[in-house]
Amino acid sequence: MACPFGGATHEVSDSSPKCPLGYDTASFKLGPLSCLVCRALLFKAARCLPCRHVFCSACIARFSDCPLCGVDISGLEEDGELQKLVDQFIQGHARVRRQQQQQEEGPVVYEDASLARGSFLLQHAMRAFQAQNLESSKARLDLCVEDTREMMETKGASAEVCSQHGAVLGLLGDCLRAMGDLDGAMDKYAESVSVLQAITGVDVNAEIVHALSVSLNKLGDLKYYADDLECALALYKQALQVRDRAQAGRNDLSAESIDVVVSLAKVADVQRAMGRDSEAAEGFTAAITRLEHLTCPPSPRDESLNKRRASVLGFLHAQQQQQQQQETKAKKKQAQAP
Repeated sequence: MACPFGGATHEVSDSSPKCPLGYDTASFKLGPLSCLVCRALLFKAARCLPCRHVFCSACIARFSDCPLCGVDISGLEEDGELQKLVDQFIQGHARVRRQQQQQEEGPVVYEDASLARGSFLLQHAMRAFQAQNLESSKARLDLCVEDTREMMETKGASAEVCSQHGAVLGLLGDCLRAMGDLDGAMDKYAESVSVLQAITGVDVNAEIVHALSVSLNKLGDLKYYADDLECALALYKQALQVRDRAQAGRNDLSAESIDVVVSLAKVADVQRAMGRDSEAAEGFTAAITRLEHLTCPPSPRDESLNKRRASVLGFLHAQQQQQQQQETKAKKKQAQAP
């Protein structure tokens, strides 16, 4: 594997790749290029003054004293050299030099991206996202999208690569949505749907079904909040169809079967918002009936699944009661009308 710092190329066993700084894809340990606050690789590295401890600029901006030593922060200083080192590390991580003559000067040329590299980037993007360092998360997800797109172009659009590409696009949409870029989020969700729909006729597995239905629902949510209820309904119905088809002939309690019920409820909810009360009532009733008739096979997951079923069932009964109250009010208003 190539050293990202420009050192000599050395061979590493494919079965157990190890990173000398602890960033191998099996452990994701914190290393010297990490931010203590978000636990991801540094992004726009900044040093606290006067202690000179280093963090992501967005992370440390929330503090008045250093999280590491406690000294009052008198100012922040960009560390462009350290950030350059981090960027070089990211560029080379989980990749190898191409087998060709290299110039002593100029950029290093690496082999194609790999799923291991994607896992590495995704882990750091999620760490940054959870710590609300959205700019860092977006930068890592952008790289992950570039890598999976490169794999699709060079290695072929296999179901595995397309599935990862579609899922990462959906996560990038989440990041853009959290940053307030709703148009950008919608574009990424739509691209995710397009990629995943292209492979559903070739290879449909649980991961593809989940990623596709989630992206469809998130697109529907944005349309719903924008008061485009017809479009939201169409997207929710597509998500329901994808999930329902994957669960055809199955009546066991599982995360996937509960997802079908949730999709039924989303369709019913938007129908109610559109004033289609009878269809909404039928939808909530169908969701409750389906959930109540799921069988629970003995498994260690029973407790968590039963808790989720109970939670969803409680929500559905509350929605059904609210729907009935609205219908009762409507009938009374109609009866009082001259």
